[in-house]
Amino acid sequence: MTPAESVAASRPRVEGDREVEILTAALRVLADVGYDRLTMDAVAQAAKASKATLYRRWSSKARLVIDALDQGHGHPDSFEAPADTGTLRGDLIATFCAAGGLTDKPEVDAFAAVMTAIVTDPEFAAAFRSEVLANKLAGTTTLFERAKARGEIGQSVDVELLAPALAAVVMHRFFLMGQPPTRDVVVRVIDQIILPAAHAAD
Repeated sequence: MTPAESVAASRPRVEGDREVEILTAALRVLADVGYDRLTMDAVAQAAKASKATLYRRWSSKARLVIDALDQGHGHPDSFEAPADTGTLRGDLIATFCAAGGLTDKPEVDAFAAVMTAIVTDPEFAAAFRSEVLANKLAGTTTLFERAKARGEIGQSVDVELLAPALAAVVMHRFFLMGQPPTRDVVVRVIDQIILPAAHAAD
């Protein structure tokens, strides 16, 4: 091991509560300035950490932002562990109106801040889809598969088509129509669009 490698190996790892603090700070900076203007310096300052500390854990701002978006900013029981209430309606409301869901303002602000990067940066877009969006979609898919297993909806329901629909409708209203996602909006979309569509295949 070279002297430099020895020094690097002796440095403390960024993990646990400190990692959550840094990732939460990254989301805050992301929502404030957007992806293009976010810098490692700005995140380090917001997290009261050194830039060297960040680079020991994340090789670039893209990796930092992907991890921040994927980790639920400190809510281990949030979106990626969807609720099991016994009904599809209850599951959808409990999941999408909880931390990491569609009514979580910091979450929505962070997603809004990376829209340009998703369009203009193919590498970031690929990582976002495979590491962030795929996890959220898997959680939603679980809700529909449970409903199928209970016999609540028919086996012919196209889960791949339906699973992203709730978020798509609500975020379309937000991004294009300027209507912020609220619990009332989410429940109306569930009751008037998602559930009727799910039962139409019975």
